[in-house]
Amino acid sequence: VQLQASGGGLVQAGGSLRLSCAATGRTLRSYHAGWFRQAPGKEREFVAVISVNTRMTNYADSVKGRFTISRDNAENTVSLQMNNMKPEDTAVYYCAVGLTIASSKLRPLYWGQGTQVTVSS
Repeated sequence: VQLQASGGGLVQAGGSLRLSCAATGRTLRSYHAGWFRQAPGKEREFVAVISVNTRMTNYADSVKGRFTISRDNAENTVSLQMNNMKPEDTAVYYCAVGLTIASSKLRPLYWGQGTQVTVSS
């Protein structure tokens, strides 16, 4: 499956962005989906996950209450709505899909190419 992330950009602190991830090659409904991010000089970290049937979602503590993950299996897309953004949210954001959720986090099998998100103070 190929994943294409979009929607990144520059936003002021307190603002909002919506990231989208479109899947091609295989249907997204077979996979759990999630978002990760990597800030400069830091390791890639988990952000959010949504299960195949959307019954389960989980978020990193740093984004709980501000970010919302959703999916549209008919459209083969996964989205991440980011509100009340902070400078520390600045990172390259990656969408991913996988077959396993372990410790409430996605174990990725396939990655998208990443989209830059920059939050100015």
